[in-house]
Amino acid sequence: MTASRVSLVQAQPHWRSVEFISDLHLQAQPAETFELWLTYLQHCQADALFILGDLFEVWIGDDAAFDNAQRDTPISGFEGQCLEALRQASARMPVYFMRGNRDFLLGARYLSACGVVDLDDPAVLVFRGKRYALSHGDALCLDDTAYQAFRAQVRSEAWQQEFLARPLAERAALARAMRDQSEARKRDGTVYADADLQATRELLATTQATTLIHGHTHRPADHALGDDLSRVVLSDWDALAPNPRAQALRLDDGGLHRVDLAHALRGLGS
Repeated sequence: MTASRVSLVQAQPHWRSVEFISDLHLQAQPAETFELWLTYLQHCQADALFILGDLFEVWIGDDAAFDNAQRDTPISGFEGQCLEALRQASARMPVYFMRGNRDFLLGARYLSACGVVDLDDPAVLVFRGKRYALSHGDALCLDDTAYQAFRAQVRSEAWQQEFLARPLAERAALARAMRDQSEARKRDGTVYADADLQATRELLATTQATTLIHGHTHRPADHALGDDLSRVVLSDWDALAPNPRAQALRLDDGGLHRVDLAHALRGLGS
């Protein structure tokens, strides 16, 4: 994993806790996970929030979120509602966003309107004198060679410029086709690659961190890597699952611990 750019976030002296979330895959319908996220933002007591990718199920360009007739006015639909929720949250606490494999096209225009801080992947958080490496995690899954080739293509400036030049309706259709292909792979029982151990250790060495926090794999767990190094995987969110999933990872003076939100937030948004 190439770490040519690394965002560095130095925790402010007054920060008592920060929280990490990822892989919410928000969409307008079904709305249950979206509504749970809105409630979470309203009640989050952390001093800073880090969103480590795949906040959205799909993102086809910032222009999809704004009224074409009034360029600085968000639309009243789903993207506009998300913008307003993030804007209100960022008025209370710093909110940081790192792109994932679903929302890698989310750009500076939308983040600026939200008041959200753009993070490179990887990033480093320094909290209580300890360095934590942060990543979405997809670039570490080296065994999925087909995905890595796709990732290299769509992260190129040329591909993104060409894609964003297409009409919105065409982009939406292409995004649906790619999403359908992904869902078909899941139904076929495709086993997705996990983070590569050597790549993880190299990332920790590059960032001079001892703990990596990431999402993407939907396999929440704590992994000891030896030499006092560790990898902590965030949970995905799905309010409609038989056992609803919605976790935040909280970092405070007691270290890292998981907060189950699926049941704790139920009823607070009504």
